[in-house]
Amino acid sequence: MLQDSRMATLGYVKPDGTVQDSRMVTVGYIRADGTIQDGRMATLGYVKPDGTIQNSHMQPIGSLKSGGTVQDSHMAPLGYVKPDGSIQDSRMATIGYAHGVPKKSAAVAFFFFFFNQR
Repeated sequence: MLQDSRMATLGYVKPDGTVQDSRMVTVGYIRADGTIQDGRMATLGYVKPDGTIQNSHMQPIGSLKSGGTVQDSHMAPLGYVKPDGSIQDSRMATIGYAHGVPKKSAAVAFFFFFFNQR
């Protein structure tokens, strides 16, 4: 489950990589091979085994480092996925929580939800 800083549910990432919003509507997929798709199965990008995040044109747009730091393509930190499941922005303010979600999936899904709600 993915929650915002007030503990409101943003969505879910199922074990098979299906991403659902708070109403359980499927909004995307994080495939086992790292492909990220929207709810219509259009490819949005890729997460490579080394944590590099690419857009649909295979251009690097960011990365997830082993320690949980999420960086943009210029290596500037966007946020952090902490071991306890808390999600922090670049100022270290807690902006949400990921419970029972693998770190790589949590980073992709949470930042998709968070930044698409602004």
